[in-house]
Amino acid sequence: MVKSITKKARSALRDFLRNEAAGGIVLMAAAALALVMANSPLGEGYFHLLHLRTGPVLAPAIGPMTVHLWINDALMSLFFLYVGLEIKRELIDGRLSSPARRRLPVIAAAAGMLVPALVFLAVTRGDAALRPGWAIPAATDIAFAIGVMALLGKRVPPSLKLFLMTVAIVDDMGAVAIIAVAYTQGIDWIALAGAAGMLLVMAALNRHGVKRLAPYLIAFAAVWWLVMLSGVHATVAGVLAAALIPITRSPGAPDAEDSPLHRLEHALSPWVAFGIVPLFAFANAGIALGGLPADVLRAPLVIAVTLGLFFGKQAGILGGVALARWSGIADRPKGASWMQLYGVALLAGIGFTMSLFIGGLAFPGAAALQDEVKVGVLLGSLVSAVAGYAVLRSSSTATPSTTRPPAASNAPTQPVDVQP
Repeated sequence: MVKSITKKARSALRDFLRNEAAGGIVLMAAAALALVMANSPLGEGYFHLLHLRTGPVLAPAIGPMTVHLWINDALMSLFFLYVGLEIKRELIDGRLSSPARRRLPVIAAAAGMLVPALVFLAVTRGDAALRPGWAIPAATDIAFAIGVMALLGKRVPPSLKLFLMTVAIVDDMGAVAIIAVAYTQGIDWIALAGAAGMLLVMAALNRHGVKRLAPYLIAFAAVWWLVMLSGVHATVAGVLAAALIPITRSPGAPDAEDSPLHRLEHALSPWVAFGIVPLFAFANAGIALGGLPADVLRAPLVIAVTLGLFFGKQAGILGGVALARWSGIADRPKGASWMQLYGVALLAGIGFTMSLFIGGLAFPGAAALQDEVKVGVLLGSLVSAVAGYAVLRSSSTATPSTTRPPAASNAPTQPVDVQP
């Protein structure tokens, strides 16, 4: 399968945008199906299936494996492996490969994570019970956002699609760091040392020029289990392992056929976009609305997450771009107006996958709070999606054929077809 993919010598960026655009629509459908199932006569069976024990006990801290745990702790590790591959490719062979290219997306993404967190903390007013959820509105769901943007076709300049994707990749780096640092308790240092040892094995394979993927994937499976045992969330293993997958640079050309990283990324892309992420949405977006309090929309947690995603994200990203331009560090994406940039900042408020994931880590075992997180994430993401679509549609016209990819600090390192 991997070999047949690489023979076509396609660009990982083209695959990413195409799969994320279509996958975003599948993601929306999966979330809608989860809501319908949870509020239908099949609702009891839906929740029973998710919590069905399938064994074995892989880590005493989390107990017997259930369908829900296999999705959130195992399959999502593959999602984070894919995210890690994207991050490494962009840092070494892509739009983040030089300081000049990193400036705008790093500033915009950092502000786009900080401001939503501050909005959340301001709304919850330091409530100790709710404080662990500060990072929930800090994340952007690139699949959902690109899916909405794809509905606009050529109305959106290519530079804005590249900008949103790059900001989301930097955003993913921040989210992974937050998960590793803020949501890790009770570390088993022996297991963590074992995971570090397996990572050293992967580094040795890389150093000795091993390009077969099988040894790396076996080592990744061992790292995943050991990280789970250690108390650090198992999905962090995906990003750590991705950093040690060898890459062959291919500037100005399609991905190198002998690059293990590119081969693995191409192979994982459709499974992540059309399988893992929609399955995660189906398993985590279901809320039995009949069981919620009548005043749930006035709950501080719901309001904090909703406002963090909708107002915090747009203020952070737009403010970050304005700050970068005012200071002379970087200019806004070429060919895009401020109103179009505002529309993209709104789309960045679609938190969904990562926000739901962090919400589960922030309030483990607290079903009522997790339901409030889901309501806030769904509401904030929906409002952001509708508003972003409306702003971009009203402020955009079909992109002329003379539109070029962003130059200088925002330019991709290779010519790409960025239309999903």
